Amino acid sequence: MEHTAVLIPGDGIGPEVTGAAVRILEASGAQIQWEEHQAGLAAVEAGSEVVLPPSTMEAVQRHRVALKGPCTTPIGEGFTSVNVALRKRLDLFGAVRPVRSIEGVTTRFSEPGVDIVVVRENTEGLYSGIENVITPGVVTSLKVVTEKASRRIAKFAFHYAATRGRRRITVLHKANIMKQGDGLFIRCAREEFEPWKDKLEYEELIIDAGCMRIVQQPERFDILLCENLYGDVVSDLCAGLVGGLGMTPGANFGGDEAAIFEAVHGSAPDIAGKNLANPLAIIMSSVMMLRHMADTCEDDSCQTAADRIRDAYNACLLAGEKTRDLGGSLGTTAFADAVIARL
Repeated sequence: MEHTAVLIPGDGIGPEVTGAAVRILEASGAQIQWEEHQAGLAAVEAGSEVVLPPSTMEAVQRHRVALKGPCTTPIGEGFTSVNVALRKRLDLFGAVRPVRSIEGVTTRFSEPGVDIVVVRENTEGLYSGIENVITPGVVTSLKVVTEKASRRIAKFAFHYAATRGRRRITVLHKANIMKQGDGLFIRCAREEFEPWKDKLEYEELIIDAGCMRIVQQPERFDILLCENLYGDVVSDLCAGLVGGLGMTPGANFGGDEAAIFEAVHGSAPDIAGKNLANPLAIIMSSVMMLRHMADTCEDDSCQTAADRIRDAYNACLLAGEKTRDLGGSLGTTAFADAVIARL
């Protein structure tokens, strides 16, 4: 079965790492027809007046699946985040970030190992972008929490846990201080847990204490359910336990089976074009994309290709075939070659 997906290379190291992932997908036997579109600085450099051209958005809306490289977002000025714009306009409310220890990449947390999935509400909170200058030197940022968004991300997280063989949901919050906003979030989570109470475990932790416990005993955590800002911070914290953002894939899910799979690291313009970037995160994200295709289209060939790619990069890492950021000597292209050789 052939599938059509949108490819958004991004900018900086984006074209290099997405190129490596596409090569591996083709070698795996996955039948994917790519429709390539630009976003970020790459779109502006190609002549677009905006970082998210209408043609790119239309293509993602039409095909419902995209693989996206990193896009640059200026700090404190300039254009808004391409990622935030995509999530809002496509209503990609559920971000999923699996974080796991892999043999061959040793960290101080490798024993007993880390296997955590961060599920993050993706559309509101402080990332709603509602800010105002009240008077010179005084800025307010509005945190938006709605019952609709809180309830659907909780429902999504419990369904994800049950269908993936997970056992415990930990909700991270600050309802002791933000009693209304975070209070609404955890109340919705409690109510949505009721139908699952015979199959899953549930707990709540205040975000600061939760971060401490994640670092102390990451092996006790399974799925972390967070509102937007907390999920953004905690997912990077968890990535640090297993070797960094180069080791962690990401996916954003919305209604009508829409999904964008992406590398969650930055565009690293300082090493762009030097064949130094680690493509593992986008490769792992492409495996998530194949599993999504297998689930939504009942295509066993996608599941088979996903398993083959996962086994291949696991074997590479175990054998020491790694990029420099992970202690190896391979460049972007050579790592992709090594994975293809093991398929």
